[in-house]
Amino acid sequence: MTSVEIYTQKYCPYCHWAKELLTRKGVDFREIDVTADRQMREEMAARANGRATVPQIFIGATHIGGCDELYALEKGGKLDRLLGSGEGRPA
Repeated sequence: MTSVEIYTQKYCPYCHWAKELLTRKGVDFREIDVTADRQMREEMAARANGRATVPQIFIGATHIGGCDELYALEKGGKLDRLLGSGEGRPA
């Protein structure tokens, strides 16, 4: 399975919903909490093409976006393929 990283912040409902979906699907992910870490938030924004909101989700080397984009992939039937593809590219 492709690696998944999710940048989060405490008390963020969108972060919670994204993690909930990944957990429900049995996906192991690395959570990076940027709540009080300016350097990690800057790293996140650099990786996410300037996006500074949370969550920011990466599957493999590909930036997926936030919670809405994750759920759109799921609804469109593309998330499972992306997670298992090893390519890290949306279909």
